[in-house]
Amino acid sequence: MDKISELPDELLLKILSIVPTKVAVSTSILSKRWRFLWMWLPELEYSDSQGKSLLALRDFINKSLPLHRSPVIERLCLDLWEESHDSKVNPEDIKLWVETAVSRHVRELEVSYLSESNANMFPSGFFTCESLVVLKLRYMTLMDVPSTGCCCLPSLKTLQLESLTYVGVDSLQNLLSMCHVLEDLEVRFIQDEYPQMFTVIFPLLRRLTLSLPDCEWDLDEYEIDTPFLEYLKLEDWNESLWLFKKNMPSLREAYVHVESYALKSVVRSITSVKRLTVCSEVEEDQDVYGFVFDQLEHLELCVCKDDSLNLLVQFLKDSSNLRALDISILDCHGDKKTDDKFAWYKLSCVPECVLPSLQVFNWSRYIGRPRDRDIAFYVLRNAPNLRTATFRFEQGVPNPKTLKMELTLFPPASSTSHLEQARGSNATTDKLPKLAEPSGGDKEMS
Repeated sequence: MDKISELPDELLLKILSIVPTKVAVSTSILSKRWRFLWMWLPELEYSDSQGKSLLALRDFINKSLPLHRSPVIERLCLDLWEESHDSKVNPEDIKLWVETAVSRHVRELEVSYLSESNANMFPSGFFTCESLVVLKLRYMTLMDVPSTGCCCLPSLKTLQLESLTYVGVDSLQNLLSMCHVLEDLEVRFIQDEYPQMFTVIFPLLRRLTLSLPDCEWDLDEYEIDTPFLEYLKLEDWNESLWLFKKNMPSLREAYVHVESYALKSVVRSITSVKRLTVCSEVEEDQDVYGFVFDQLEHLELCVCKDDSLNLLVQFLKDSSNLRALDISILDCHGDKKTDDKFAWYKLSCVPECVLPSLQVFNWSRYIGRPRDRDIAFYVLRNAPNLRTATFRFEQGVPNPKTLKMELTLFPPASSTSHLEQARGSNATTDKLPKLAEPSGGDKEMS
Protein backbone atom coordinates (compact mmCIF):
# COMPACT_ATOMS: atom_id res chain seq x y z
CA MET A 1 0.00 0.00 0.00
CA ASP A 2 2.90 2.40 0.77
CA LYS A 3 4.25 2.02 -2.76
CA ILE A 4 0.83 2.74 -4.25
CA SER A 5 0.48 5.80 -2.02
CA GLU A 6 3.62 7.22 -3.56
CA LEU A 7 1.92 7.46 -6.95
CA PRO A 8 0.81 10.93 -8.10
CA ASP A 9 -2.77 12.03 -7.33
CA GLU A 10 -3.77 11.96 -10.98
CA LEU A 11 -2.91 8.27 -11.31
CA LEU A 12 -4.53 7.36 -8.01
CA LEU A 13 -7.75 9.07 -9.07
CA LYS A 14 -7.75 6.99 -12.23
CA ILE A 15 -7.46 3.87 -10.09
CA LEU A 16 -10.31 4.99 -7.83
CA SER A 17 -12.50 5.78 -10.81
CA ILE A 18 -12.44 2.11 -11.80
CA VAL A 19 -14.03 0.85 -8.58
CA PRO A 20 -17.57 1.63 -7.31
CA THR A 21 -17.97 5.00 -5.61
CA LYS A 22 -18.69 3.32 -2.26
CA VAL A 23 -15.36 1.47 -2.44
CA ALA A 24 -13.54 4.64 -3.44
CA VAL A 25 -14.97 6.50 -0.44
CA SER A 26 -13.95 3.66 1.88
CA THR A 27 -10.27 4.21 0.99
CA SER A 28 -10.36 7.37 3.11
CA ILE A 29 -9.66 5.24 6.20
CA LEU A 30 -6.40 3.81 4.82
CA SER A 31 -4.16 6.73 5.74
CA LYS A 32 -3.92 10.51 5.70
CA ARG A 33 -2.70 10.25 2.11
CA TRP A 34 -6.02 8.70 1.09
CA ARG A 35 -8.34 10.58 3.42
CA PHE A 36 -9.49 13.27 1.00
CA LEU A 37 -8.43 11.77 -2.32
CA TRP A 38 -11.84 10.36 -3.29
CA MET A 39 -13.38 13.84 -2.97
CA TRP A 40 -11.72 14.80 -6.24
CA LEU A 41 -13.14 11.95 -8.30
CA PRO A 42 -14.48 13.27 -11.65
CA GLU A 43 -17.23 10.64 -11.81
CA LEU A 44 -19.64 9.48 -9.09
CA GLU A 45 -22.00 6.52 -9.37
CA TYR A 46 -24.52 5.68 -6.66
CA SER A 47 -26.53 2.51 -7.25
CA ASP A 48 -28.80 0.29 -5.16
CA SER A 49 -27.68 -2.65 -7.29
CA GLN A 50 -24.70 -3.01 -4.93
CA GLY A 51 -26.86 -4.89 -2.42
CA LYS A 52 -27.78 -2.00 -0.13
CA SER A 53 -31.29 -0.83 0.62
CA LEU A 54 -32.41 2.52 -0.71
CA LEU A 55 -32.48 3.82 2.84
CA ALA A 56 -28.81 2.97 3.34
CA LEU A 57 -27.97 4.36 -0.08
CA ARG A 58 -29.75 7.63 0.67
CA ASP A 59 -27.78 8.06 3.88
CA PHE A 60 -24.54 7.31 2.05
CA ILE A 61 -25.25 9.89 -0.66
CA ASN A 62 -26.26 12.52 1.89
CA LYS A 63 -22.96 12.04 3.69
CA SER A 64 -20.59 11.76 0.75
CA LEU A 65 -21.95 13.98 -2.02
CA PRO A 66 -21.71 17.30 -0.07
CA LEU A 67 -18.05 16.48 0.69
CA HIS A 68 -17.12 16.25 -2.97
CA ARG A 69 -14.57 18.93 -3.83
CA SER A 70 -13.88 18.64 -7.54
CA PRO A 71 -14.89 21.89 -9.27
CA VAL A 72 -16.47 19.86 -12.10
CA ILE A 73 -18.42 16.60 -11.85
CA GLU A 74 -17.88 14.92 -15.17
CA ARG A 75 -20.58 12.33 -14.51
CA LEU A 76 -23.11 11.70 -11.75
CA CYS A 77 -25.24 8.56 -11.87
CA LEU A 78 -28.12 8.04 -9.41
CA ASP A 79 -29.46 4.52 -10.01
CA LEU A 80 -32.45 4.26 -7.67
CA TRP A 81 -35.01 2.44 -9.77
CA GLU A 82 -35.21 -0.88 -7.93
CA GLU A 83 -38.46 -1.34 -5.99
CA SER A 84 -37.93 -1.67 -2.27
CA HIS A 85 -40.38 -1.75 0.63
CA ASP A 86 -38.01 0.13 2.90
CA SER A 87 -37.33 2.88 0.40
CA LYS A 88 -36.99 6.27 2.04
CA VAL A 89 -35.74 8.16 -1.00
CA ASN A 90 -38.19 10.88 -1.94
CA PRO A 91 -38.33 13.57 -4.65
CA GLU A 92 -36.84 16.15 -2.30
CA ASP A 93 -33.73 14.00 -1.95
CA ILE A 94 -33.41 13.82 -5.74
CA LYS A 95 -33.85 17.58 -6.01
CA LEU A 96 -31.12 18.24 -3.44
CA TRP A 97 -28.64 15.90 -5.12
CA VAL A 98 -29.30 17.38 -8.56
CA GLU A 99 -28.87 20.87 -7.12
CA THR A 100 -25.49 19.86 -5.73
CA ALA A 101 -24.47 18.46 -9.10
CA VAL A 102 -25.48 21.66 -10.88
CA SER A 103 -23.40 23.70 -8.42
CA ARG A 104 -20.41 21.49 -9.34
CA HIS A 105 -20.94 22.18 -13.06
CA VAL A 106 -22.01 18.63 -13.86
CA ARG A 107 -21.47 17.60 -17.48
CA GLU A 108 -23.31 14.25 -17.54
CA LEU A 109 -26.28 13.45 -15.31
CA GLU A 110 -28.06 10.08 -15.20
CA VAL A 111 -31.02 9.51 -12.88
CA SER A 112 -33.13 6.35 -12.59
CA TYR A 113 -35.85 6.58 -9.97
CA LEU A 114 -38.84 4.29 -9.72
CA SER A 115 -41.58 5.74 -7.55
CA GLU A 116 -45.33 6.20 -7.54
CA SER A 117 -44.92 9.76 -6.32
CA ASN A 118 -45.75 12.53 -8.81
CA ALA A 119 -43.59 15.36 -7.58
CA ASN A 120 -41.07 17.78 -9.04
CA MET A 121 -37.54 16.41 -8.78
CA PHE A 122 -35.57 19.23 -10.36
CA PRO A 123 -34.52 22.53 -8.77
CA SER A 124 -35.31 25.66 -10.74
CA GLY A 125 -31.64 26.24 -11.52
CA PHE A 126 -31.37 22.90 -13.29
CA PHE A 127 -33.09 24.20 -16.43
CA THR A 128 -30.43 26.90 -16.87
CA CYS A 129 -27.44 24.63 -16.31
CA GLU A 130 -24.82 25.74 -18.82
CA SER A 131 -22.41 22.85 -18.25
CA LEU A 132 -24.78 19.92 -18.86
CA VAL A 133 -23.89 17.98 -22.03
CA VAL A 134 -25.59 14.60 -21.42
CA LEU A 135 -28.90 14.00 -19.61
CA LYS A 136 -30.40 10.53 -19.12
CA LEU A 137 -33.62 10.03 -17.15
CA ARG A 138 -35.53 6.78 -16.49
CA TYR A 139 -38.83 6.02 -14.74
CA MET A 140 -39.11 9.50 -13.23
CA THR A 141 -41.89 12.07 -13.21
CA LEU A 142 -41.36 15.13 -15.38
CA MET A 143 -43.44 18.08 -14.30
CA ASP A 144 -43.35 21.84 -13.80
CA VAL A 145 -40.91 22.29 -16.67
CA PRO A 146 -40.69 26.03 -17.30
CA SER A 147 -41.25 27.61 -20.69
CA THR A 148 -38.31 28.33 -22.93
CA GLY A 149 -38.64 32.09 -22.49
CA CYS A 150 -36.64 32.00 -19.29
CA CYS A 151 -34.73 28.69 -19.50
CA CYS A 152 -32.20 27.07 -21.76
CA LEU A 153 -29.76 24.16 -21.68
CA PRO A 154 -27.19 25.67 -24.04
CA SER A 155 -24.66 22.80 -23.99
CA LEU A 156 -26.96 19.77 -23.95
CA LYS A 157 -26.15 17.46 -26.88
CA THR A 158 -27.51 14.09 -25.69
CA LEU A 159 -30.96 13.60 -24.16
CA GLN A 160 -32.41 10.18 -23.26
CA LEU A 161 -35.86 9.87 -21.69
CA GLU A 162 -37.09 6.36 -20.90
CA SER A 163 -40.46 5.42 -19.39
CA LEU A 164 -41.13 8.79 -17.82
CA THR A 165 -44.45 10.01 -16.47
CA TYR A 166 -45.32 13.42 -17.93
CA VAL A 167 -47.45 15.67 -15.75
CA GLY A 168 -48.74 18.67 -17.65
CA VAL A 169 -49.49 19.06 -21.33
CA ASP A 170 -46.30 20.96 -22.12
CA SER A 171 -43.76 19.25 -19.86
CA LEU A 172 -42.07 17.25 -22.61
CA GLN A 173 -42.36 19.93 -25.27
CA ASN A 174 -40.91 22.60 -22.98
CA LEU A 175 -37.92 20.42 -22.21
CA LEU A 176 -37.28 19.69 -25.87
CA SER A 177 -37.64 23.34 -26.82
CA MET A 178 -34.85 24.48 -24.51
CA CYS A 179 -32.26 22.14 -26.10
CA HIS A 180 -30.98 24.19 -29.03
CA VAL A 181 -27.81 22.22 -29.87
CA LEU A 182 -29.14 18.70 -29.38
CA GLU A 183 -27.42 16.03 -31.48
CA ASP A 184 -28.75 12.77 -29.98
CA LEU A 185 -32.37 12.38 -28.82
CA GLU A 186 -33.97 9.20 -27.48
CA VAL A 187 -37.52 9.14 -26.11
CA ARG A 188 -39.11 5.84 -25.06
CA PHE A 189 -42.67 6.26 -23.83
CA ILE A 190 -44.68 3.93 -21.66
CA GLN A 191 -48.26 2.95 -22.45
CA ASP A 192 -50.72 5.83 -22.18
CA GLU A 193 -47.99 8.17 -20.93
CA TYR A 194 -47.23 10.33 -23.93
CA PRO A 195 -48.79 13.38 -25.54
CA GLN A 196 -51.06 13.08 -28.54
CA MET A 197 -49.06 15.71 -30.36
CA PHE A 198 -45.50 16.97 -30.13
CA THR A 199 -42.78 18.30 -32.41
CA VAL A 200 -39.13 17.40 -32.82
CA ILE A 201 -37.45 20.35 -34.51
CA PHE A 202 -33.66 20.26 -34.24
CA PRO A 203 -31.45 21.56 -37.04
CA LEU A 204 -28.31 19.92 -35.57
CA LEU A 205 -29.78 16.54 -34.58
CA ARG A 206 -27.79 13.53 -35.82
CA ARG A 207 -29.50 10.59 -34.02
CA LEU A 208 -33.20 10.17 -33.20
CA THR A 209 -34.93 7.27 -31.40
CA LEU A 210 -38.68 7.37 -30.70
CA SER A 211 -40.63 4.46 -29.26
CA LEU A 212 -44.41 4.61 -28.73
CA PRO A 213 -46.23 1.52 -27.45
CA ASP A 214 -49.88 0.82 -28.14
CA CYS A 215 -52.36 3.21 -26.55
CA GLU A 216 -56.13 3.22 -26.09
CA TRP A 217 -56.93 6.27 -28.19
CA ASP A 218 -56.24 7.60 -31.67
CA LEU A 219 -53.23 9.85 -31.86
CA ASP A 220 -52.79 13.11 -33.68
CA GLU A 221 -49.82 14.36 -35.67
CA TYR A 222 -46.15 14.16 -34.78
CA GLU A 223 -43.97 16.67 -36.59
CA ILE A 224 -40.32 15.87 -37.26
CA ASP A 225 -37.92 18.45 -38.71
CA THR A 226 -34.37 17.10 -38.60
CA PRO A 227 -32.69 17.83 -41.96
CA PHE A 228 -29.22 16.55 -40.96
CA LEU A 229 -30.26 13.32 -39.29
CA GLU A 230 -27.86 10.40 -39.76
CA TYR A 231 -29.63 7.68 -37.71
CA LEU A 232 -33.36 7.13 -37.16
CA LYS A 233 -35.14 4.51 -35.04
CA LEU A 234 -38.91 4.78 -35.03
CA GLU A 235 -41.15 2.27 -33.24
CA ASP A 236 -44.87 3.02 -33.22
CA TRP A 237 -47.63 0.46 -32.63
CA ASN A 238 -50.37 3.03 -33.33
CA GLU A 239 -51.91 4.54 -36.43
CA SER A 240 -50.08 7.81 -35.92
CA LEU A 241 -49.48 10.36 -38.62
CA TRP A 242 -45.79 11.21 -38.84
CA LEU A 243 -45.05 14.46 -40.62
CA PHE A 244 -41.44 14.67 -41.71
CA LYS A 245 -41.10 18.28 -42.82
CA LYS A 246 -37.92 17.77 -44.86
CA ASN A 247 -36.03 14.99 -46.53
CA MET A 248 -32.94 13.78 -44.71
CA PRO A 249 -30.13 13.52 -47.29
CA SER A 250 -27.51 12.67 -44.64
CA LEU A 251 -29.42 9.64 -43.31
CA ARG A 252 -27.21 6.56 -43.20
CA GLU A 253 -29.18 4.06 -41.10
CA ALA A 254 -32.85 3.69 -40.19
CA TYR A 255 -34.98 1.25 -38.20
CA VAL A 256 -38.68 1.68 -38.95
CA HIS A 257 -41.43 -0.29 -37.20
CA VAL A 258 -44.76 1.36 -37.94
CA GLU A 259 -48.26 0.35 -38.92
CA SER A 260 -49.12 0.41 -42.62
CA TYR A 261 -51.16 3.58 -42.11
CA ALA A 262 -48.03 5.57 -41.23
CA LEU A 263 -45.60 3.89 -43.59
CA LYS A 264 -45.92 6.25 -46.53
CA SER A 265 -45.33 9.42 -44.49
CA VAL A 266 -42.14 7.92 -43.06
CA VAL A 267 -40.73 6.26 -46.17
CA ARG A 268 -40.94 9.35 -48.35
CA SER A 269 -38.37 11.12 -46.13
CA ILE A 270 -35.78 8.35 -45.81
CA THR A 271 -35.10 7.50 -49.45
CA SER A 272 -31.43 8.47 -49.07
CA VAL A 273 -30.81 5.82 -46.40
CA LYS A 274 -27.98 3.33 -46.91
CA ARG A 275 -28.96 0.70 -44.31
CA LEU A 276 -32.62 0.06 -43.52
CA THR A 277 -34.46 -2.29 -41.16
CA VAL A 278 -38.22 -2.21 -41.66
CA CYS A 279 -41.15 -3.97 -40.00
CA SER A 280 -44.50 -3.08 -41.54
CA GLU A 281 -46.83 -4.40 -44.20
CA VAL A 282 -48.69 -3.47 -47.36
CA GLU A 283 -52.03 -5.15 -47.94
CA GLU A 284 -52.85 -6.62 -51.32
CA ASP A 285 -55.24 -3.86 -52.32
CA GLN A 286 -52.85 -1.05 -51.32
CA ASP A 287 -50.60 0.84 -53.68
CA VAL A 288 -46.90 0.10 -53.37
CA TYR A 289 -45.39 3.51 -52.94
CA GLY A 290 -43.15 4.55 -55.81
CA PHE A 291 -40.15 5.87 -53.88
CA VAL A 292 -36.69 5.21 -55.26
CA PHE A 293 -34.02 4.06 -52.79
CA ASP A 294 -31.06 4.65 -55.05
CA GLN A 295 -28.53 4.69 -52.17
CA LEU A 296 -29.84 1.70 -50.22
CA GLU A 297 -27.13 -0.93 -49.77
CA HIS A 298 -28.40 -3.15 -46.94
CA LEU A 299 -32.05 -4.05 -46.33
CA GLU A 300 -33.39 -6.14 -43.46
CA LEU A 301 -37.07 -6.97 -43.75
CA CYS A 302 -38.94 -8.32 -40.72
CA VAL A 303 -41.76 -10.64 -41.81
CA CYS A 304 -43.65 -11.03 -38.53
CA LYS A 305 -46.80 -9.56 -40.12
CA ASP A 306 -49.06 -11.36 -42.60
CA ASP A 307 -48.49 -8.89 -45.45
CA SER A 308 -44.88 -7.97 -44.70
CA LEU A 309 -43.42 -9.59 -47.79
CA ASN A 310 -45.46 -7.33 -50.06
CA LEU A 311 -42.97 -4.61 -49.15
CA LEU A 312 -40.18 -6.57 -50.75
CA VAL A 313 -41.43 -5.95 -54.26
CA GLN A 314 -40.98 -2.18 -53.71
CA PHE A 315 -37.36 -2.52 -52.70
CA LEU A 316 -36.52 -5.01 -55.44
CA LYS A 317 -37.87 -2.61 -58.03
CA ASP A 318 -36.36 0.62 -56.76
CA SER A 319 -33.11 -0.24 -54.98
CA SER A 320 -30.59 -0.39 -57.77
CA ASN A 321 -27.56 -0.44 -55.42
CA LEU A 322 -28.81 -3.09 -52.98
CA ARG A 323 -25.88 -5.31 -51.94
CA ALA A 324 -27.25 -7.24 -48.95
CA LEU A 325 -30.78 -8.52 -48.30
CA ASP A 326 -31.85 -10.07 -44.98
CA ILE A 327 -35.29 -11.59 -44.42
CA SER A 328 -36.00 -12.43 -40.79
CA ILE A 329 -38.28 -12.09 -37.78
CA LEU A 330 -36.63 -9.74 -35.33
CA ASP A 331 -35.98 -11.28 -31.93
CA CYS A 332 -38.03 -8.69 -30.08
CA HIS A 333 -41.07 -9.43 -32.28
CA GLY A 334 -41.75 -12.86 -30.84
CA ASP A 335 -42.61 -16.08 -32.59
CA LYS A 336 -45.61 -15.04 -34.63
CA LYS A 337 -46.24 -17.26 -37.63
CA THR A 338 -47.77 -15.58 -40.64
CA ASP A 339 -50.58 -16.97 -42.78
CA ASP A 340 -49.49 -20.03 -44.74
CA LYS A 341 -52.18 -19.41 -47.36
CA PHE A 342 -50.72 -16.05 -48.35
CA ALA A 343 -49.01 -15.85 -51.74
CA TRP A 344 -46.49 -13.31 -52.99
CA TYR A 345 -48.92 -11.96 -55.50
CA LYS A 346 -46.78 -9.24 -57.08
CA LEU A 347 -43.87 -11.32 -58.31
CA SER A 348 -45.00 -10.68 -61.86
CA CYS A 349 -44.67 -6.93 -61.29
CA VAL A 350 -40.90 -7.16 -60.83
CA PRO A 351 -38.84 -7.09 -64.04
CA GLU A 352 -36.28 -9.81 -64.54
CA CYS A 353 -32.65 -9.17 -63.51
CA VAL A 354 -33.36 -6.16 -61.31
CA LEU A 355 -30.75 -7.12 -58.69
CA PRO A 356 -27.42 -6.60 -60.46
CA SER A 357 -25.63 -5.34 -57.31
CA LEU A 358 -26.94 -7.93 -54.80
CA GLN A 359 -24.07 -9.93 -53.30
CA VAL A 360 -25.42 -11.34 -50.03
CA PHE A 361 -28.83 -12.91 -49.36
CA ASN A 362 -29.72 -14.16 -45.86
CA TRP A 363 -32.96 -15.69 -44.66
CA SER A 364 -33.28 -16.37 -40.93
CA ARG A 365 -36.02 -18.64 -39.55
CA TYR A 366 -36.81 -19.97 -43.02
CA ILE A 367 -39.94 -22.17 -43.02
CA GLY A 368 -40.22 -23.16 -46.66
CA ARG A 369 -43.87 -22.34 -47.35
CA PRO A 370 -44.84 -21.96 -51.03
CA ARG A 371 -44.50 -18.17 -50.94
CA ASP A 372 -41.13 -18.49 -49.16
CA ARG A 373 -39.83 -20.75 -51.90
CA ASP A 374 -41.14 -18.42 -54.60
CA ILE A 375 -39.25 -15.48 -53.13
CA ALA A 376 -36.06 -17.43 -52.49
CA PHE A 377 -36.00 -18.82 -56.00
CA TYR A 378 -36.79 -15.42 -57.49
CA VAL A 379 -33.89 -13.73 -55.73
CA LEU A 380 -31.48 -16.51 -56.65
CA ARG A 381 -32.58 -16.38 -60.28
CA ASN A 382 -32.37 -12.58 -60.63
CA ALA A 383 -29.11 -11.77 -58.83
CA PRO A 384 -26.31 -12.44 -61.35
CA ASN A 385 -23.55 -11.23 -58.97
CA LEU A 386 -24.75 -13.01 -55.84
CA ARG A 387 -21.86 -14.39 -53.77
CA THR A 388 -23.60 -16.13 -50.86
CA ALA A 389 -27.16 -17.13 -49.98
CA THR A 390 -27.66 -18.39 -46.42
CA PHE A 391 -30.83 -20.05 -45.13
CA ARG A 392 -31.25 -20.65 -41.42
CA PHE A 393 -34.18 -22.97 -40.78
CA GLU A 394 -36.73 -22.17 -38.09
CA GLN A 395 -36.33 -24.23 -34.91
CA GLY A 396 -38.56 -27.30 -35.11
CA VAL A 397 -39.36 -26.90 -38.80
CA PRO A 398 -40.59 -30.24 -40.22
CA ASN A 399 -38.65 -32.04 -42.95
CA PRO A 400 -35.49 -29.87 -43.02
CA LYS A 401 -33.87 -32.32 -45.43
CA THR A 402 -36.69 -31.75 -47.89
CA LEU A 403 -36.30 -27.98 -47.63
CA LYS A 404 -32.58 -28.34 -48.15
CA MET A 405 -33.10 -30.42 -51.26
CA GLU A 406 -35.61 -27.94 -52.69
CA LEU A 407 -33.07 -25.14 -52.39
CA THR A 408 -30.23 -27.11 -53.94
CA LEU A 409 -32.36 -28.11 -56.91
CA PHE A 410 -32.76 -24.52 -58.01
CA PRO A 411 -29.61 -23.16 -59.69
CA PRO A 412 -28.77 -19.49 -59.01
CA ALA A 413 -28.03 -16.96 -61.71
CA SER A 414 -24.47 -16.42 -60.49
CA SER A 415 -21.84 -18.98 -61.41
CA THR A 416 -19.76 -18.06 -58.33
CA SER A 417 -22.48 -17.99 -55.66
CA HIS A 418 -22.50 -20.21 -52.57
CA LEU A 419 -25.73 -21.52 -51.14
CA GLU A 420 -25.51 -22.12 -47.40
CA GLN A 421 -27.91 -23.73 -44.94
CA ALA A 422 -27.83 -23.66 -41.15
CA ARG A 423 -30.11 -25.02 -38.44
CA GLY A 424 -30.66 -23.36 -35.10
CA SER A 425 -29.31 -20.15 -33.67
CA ASN A 426 -25.85 -21.64 -32.91
CA ALA A 427 -25.53 -24.09 -35.75
CA THR A 428 -22.54 -24.24 -38.04
CA THR A 429 -22.99 -23.97 -41.79
CA ASP A 430 -23.27 -27.17 -43.79
CA LYS A 431 -21.84 -27.33 -47.28
CA LEU A 432 -24.28 -28.39 -49.94
CA PRO A 433 -23.20 -30.48 -52.91
CA LYS A 434 -22.23 -29.11 -56.31
CA LEU A 435 -25.07 -29.13 -58.77
CA ALA A 436 -25.09 -29.33 -62.52
CA GLU A 437 -26.75 -26.67 -64.62
CA PRO A 438 -29.37 -27.78 -67.12
CA SER A 439 -26.98 -26.66 -69.84
CA GLY A 440 -24.21 -28.89 -68.57
CA GLY A 441 -21.97 -26.27 -66.90
CA ASP A 442 -21.17 -26.57 -63.19
CA LYS A 443 -22.16 -24.02 -60.58
CA GLU A 444 -20.59 -24.37 -57.17
CA MET A 445 -23.16 -24.07 -54.40
CA SER A 446 -21.91 -24.67 -50.88
